[in-house]
Amino acid sequence: MKSLLLATALTAASASVAFAADRYTLDSSHSQVVFSYNHLGYSTTFGMFSGFEGEIMFDQENPANSSVNVSMPTKSMFTGWEARDGHFMSADFFGADDADLITFTSTSIEVTGDNTAKITGDLTMNDTTQSVVLDATLNQAGEFPFGENQGTPWAGFDATTTLKRSDFGLGAFAPAVSDEVEVMISVEAQKAG
Repeated sequence: MKSLLLATALTAASASVAFAADRYTLDSSHSQVVFSYNHLGYSTTFGMFSGFEGEIMFDQENPANSSVNVSMPTKSMFTGWEARDGHFMSADFFGADDADLITFTSTSIEVTGDNTAKITGDLTMNDTTQSVVLDATLNQAGEFPFGENQGTPWAGFDATTTLKRSDFGLGAFAPAVSDEVEVMISVEAQKAG
């Protein structure tokens, strides 16, 4: 009987934690990943991914209970030079088709300050999954100020990390072209209705 009561109490506690987080959906028009890498020691080259889909289960009172699950099309990458974009989609790098996605699913969140956290998760890119840590900042959470979304709860986050492209089978021309890629992420999300 005691074990049944304990199981019931744990289930109720788990349910209360699950319902403490609110579901937010990403605003694709204001969510991007910008990356940069050193090119042969001469310059820093930049690129961007967009076309996000996904959700954030956001517990503002206890952010460690939050979670993130997002994806974006590999072919959404843009570097500003069409030939380079094409090369990145070739067999030297992604060898991507239209269905290929880059995904991130959080596995834990460690709160590090009033508006900061380390988000650990599984990043899948180029058919390879690696654990990565994002240094994340909550920029703002509140009601959207105007337009059709006025009054809707909204949240914005920035995050950074450094990836080794060779960890994802994308290490062509390293180390002449830097194996390390600096990544900056900025997303907005609205509370789901």
